Amino acid sequence: MIKVAALTSGKNVPSARFRVRQHIVPLRRRGIHVREYIPGIDKYAPPPPFLSFSNPTGLTLIRAAWKCAKILARLPGTMGSWKAEITWLEREMHPGYLTLEPLLKHPIVFDVDDAIWLTAPFGRLAAVRNAKIADVILAGNKHIADWFTAYSKDVRIVPTAVDTDRIRPENIQDLKHSNSRFVIGWTGTSSNFNSLYQIEKALAEFLKNHAAELLVIADRPPRFSGIKSDRVRYVKWDPDTEIGMLGRMDVGLMPLPSDKWSLGKCSFKMLQYMAAGLPVVVSPVGMNVEVLAMGDIGFSAETHDDWYGALSCLYHDSGLAHRYGANGRLVVEKHFSRSVISAILEDIFKEFS
Repeated sequence: MIKVAALTSGKNVPSARFRVRQHIVPLRRRGIHVREYIPGIDKYAPPPPFLSFSNPTGLTLIRAAWKCAKILARLPGTMGSWKAEITWLEREMHPGYLTLEPLLKHPIVFDVDDAIWLTAPFGRLAAVRNAKIADVILAGNKHIADWFTAYSKDVRIVPTAVDTDRIRPENIQDLKHSNSRFVIGWTGTSSNFNSLYQIEKALAEFLKNHAAELLVIADRPPRFSGIKSDRVRYVKWDPDTEIGMLGRMDVGLMPLPSDKWSLGKCSFKMLQYMAAGLPVVVSPVGMNVEVLAMGDIGFSAETHDDWYGALSCLYHDSGLAHRYGANGRLVVEKHFSRSVISAILEDIFKEFS
């Protein structure tokens, strides 16, 4: 049994859940025992409200103390790495900084699924240093791999996996019969609401002219200015209900701004929709373009008319929507399923054991 210490970013951090945690059970069946070290304070957690101060000096001190507390929360994982044969580090330990990474036991498998070198204040320096420390880098897409190739001799592309046993296609026709409205779906964290807001006008026009609603699954409600509240359904994200909510959608959206950060996105939202048998409408940015090229699975959209036209087409042609959804499911099963990616990880860990 190969022992791996996995240092993740937090209990509910998506990269921790999908890049590492979902592989623990299948890897154990393959002879690899992964112990996850979840920090007591999530890496991205803001200071508690009761620690807020109006005094700028007091606020600066609180932020510094909170940052120190987060770094100290990584000590158990750092020490735990010395009890294992391999260290699996999910992203950097603290956003934009190099902290305890040089103290980790080798070999180090550095897992990256975002353009972390763009993180303020010292993200580039931290990413370069971690790349040179690591024995191998697992990059979530080609853009990330290309960036790290300048600083590491061993970079592997390992996509983010979708658990196709948990997320299964629903019968679209049955869902449409049970819902009076066509359901446009979006799921993600509230930090990505700006991507959804950028297509708000197209969504508002579509919802106005069709018997449809927008379903948003996130950690807090969105704040739209041009979409009527009776056309938006908000569901608070919960790990026990997220799969069922995907089954209520007729189409999944993944808008992205055309910027450097978006190039590092690993299309996970898109892949979740596809695993659920849904057609997709996505921005042709970064990895989205690569996934779209794998089959007839949906539409790319850039302009107002693109988004409106794609949704209208799927609204009026349920047969096309069903074919796109079925094709998407096949693409995920072949290239992005948990079983496929777990096998890739198995080979990597056995290579370094």
